[in-house]
Order: sequence, then C-alpha cells, then structure tokens
Amino acid sequence: MRDSTRHRHLSRPVAAPLAVCAALSCLLLSCTADEESQDQSAPATSAQTREPADRPAPPATRSAPDQARRSLPAGSTSRDPIALADQLNQAASTVRDPQASAVEVRKAGEFQQLAVRALADSPGAFRRKVMGRLHPQTALLTRDCVHAAIALHSISNPEPTLPKWRIVPPPPPARLLGYYRDAQRRTGVPWTYLAAIHLVETRMGRIRGVSTAGARGPMQFLPSTWDRYGAGGDINDPHDAILAAARLLRANGAPADIDGALWHYNPASAYVRAVNAYARTMQRSRSTYFGYWHWRVLYSRARTTYLLPVGYPQTPAVLLESDQPR
Repeated sequence: MRDSTRHRHLSRPVAAPLAVCAALSCLLLSCTADEESQDQSAPATSAQTREPADRPAPPATRSAPDQARRSLPAGSTSRDPIALADQLNQAASTVRDPQASAVEVRKAGEFQQLAVRALADSPGAFRRKVMGRLHPQTALLTRDCVHAAIALHSISNPEPTLPKWRIVPPPPPARLLGYYRDAQRRTGVPWTYLAAIHLVETRMGRIRGVSTAGARGPMQFLPSTWDRYGAGGDINDPHDAILAAARLLRANGAPADIDGALWHYNPASAYVRAVNAYARTMQRSRSTYFGYWHWRVLYSRARTTYLLPVGYPQTPAVLLESDQPR
C-alpha cells in the first residue's frame, strides 16, 4: 500500500502497536448493534457539540435479569459452535441493553473477549458455523472485528518474555468520549477513528510503556513527532495525546483521505484496515464503543496467552487456557 506520492510526515516507522503486541488476536468485547443509536461520525456540526453522556445507569426499578444473561460462563465454550453462537448473542444483548447493570456488562464483555479470541484463531469452517447462528447485525460487526484481528495479527509476533509495562485503569468512558468529540470539533477528524486508534495502540490507555520503535503515551507518539503535533502538551496526557493524533491525521488528509492519514500514523496496510474496521463498528452503533472500553490486555508469549491485569507487574499475569477448537 506504500504510495510514493505521499511525502507528508510519518508518525513513526512500521511497528506493531503495544496493544497489538499484547494480543495477537485483537479481541471483540462488544461488536453489538444498536439500531436506535447510530453515529455516522460526520465532521462536527452544531448538533454534535453537546458533550456525550456515559452509558445510562439502569433504572431504580427494573425487570428480573434475563436467566440466559446469568448463565454466561467465565470462559468460552468454543469447541461447540452452536453453544458459542448462542452465548455470543446473549452477551451482545447484555452489552447493548440500557437496563443491564455495570457488573452484567463487564461479565458479558469478558466472555465475548475470550470467545472471539478463540473465534479469530479458529478454522474457517468453524467460524462460519458460529457466524451463521448470530443475529444478523451482531454477525456483521463481529465479522469486522475478526477481520481486524487477523490484519493486526499479520504485523505482530509472539514475544519470548512478558513485557516491561504497567497496566493501569483507563479514564472513564464518558470522559474519553468527550476528548474524542472535542478533537473532532477542532479538526473535523471523526471521533470513531481516534477511539479506534486509542483502542489498537494501548487499549484506551491501559498500557503504560514504550514501543520497540520508541513511541510512547496513550496514542503512541515518537518524541520527534510529538514535537510537531503536541502543541506543547504532555505526551502522557490522554486529552493532549488525542488532540495531537487528530492534528496529525488532519495534516495528512483526514477526513477526506482517511486511509492516507492512517497510513501516516502507522505505515502498514494491515493497520489501516484494522482501524477502519473498528471505526466502522462504532459508526454503526455508539454502544460498541462502550463495550470496547472494557477490553482487557492479553499478551501472547510463545504459544501461550496471558492476561495482564490492572496493577501488573505488581499483580501477576494470569495464564489463560487455550480454548481453540480442535
């Protein structure tokens, strides 16, 4: 995809983002559809300048929780395509349900994360069986996420040792969404692309560390690139970093040439495809963003995968059992 006609500033050399190194299979947490709340991420207008609300709290009085919601296992039953599809549908319904409690959404997201990790690594025949039983909108968005996972897998490699990172809680989802929207208002870059980059780079700020190319901060800037787009801000501050990312994308053609702009953020066609796919899911439904916010950090080491919990490295990494169908 390299285009010799593009001579604008690159943010960094080709390198796998930290979150890609952390999870070779970029995991779905909430590829769900909410047909009543679509966001096409057009450049900001006066109607788009209101600060977004966080995911609404469940009402004080609510109906009894869905028994299927309570039945979701802690891990995925990925060797059974029918069971996996049914559980994914249940989890997707929970994530998009405004009456679901925070605990229910978190548990549903954690199930989806492990289930789609297995799905992305599964043979095509198994994946098609699962997709064929999903709700049509959920299947559409899940397919985008799996394609993104495969794309990012192609530019990353398992590492021999666990990383020298710190895993910290991300800023609250409503606060981050406000930062993305603020950057969209200032630059015209759709907020969904900023959220997608943040997700791919550091799981929305969970990962504190420096990439192999020397990039740092929640949006992974090289210091030399930060000098150009950081406007005197703090490379480790999420608001400053999101604004800088929007400036870089704008300077390199966004929103009209978003592919070219993404290429200058990370010059790899697989990266461009993945960010486009994640942004597309959030354009279809903003509820998808609130699911993505719950993505955890998984790290591939040799032939094993570890969960890096908040508090790592003081809190030990957790080895995950493989649930890939055989």
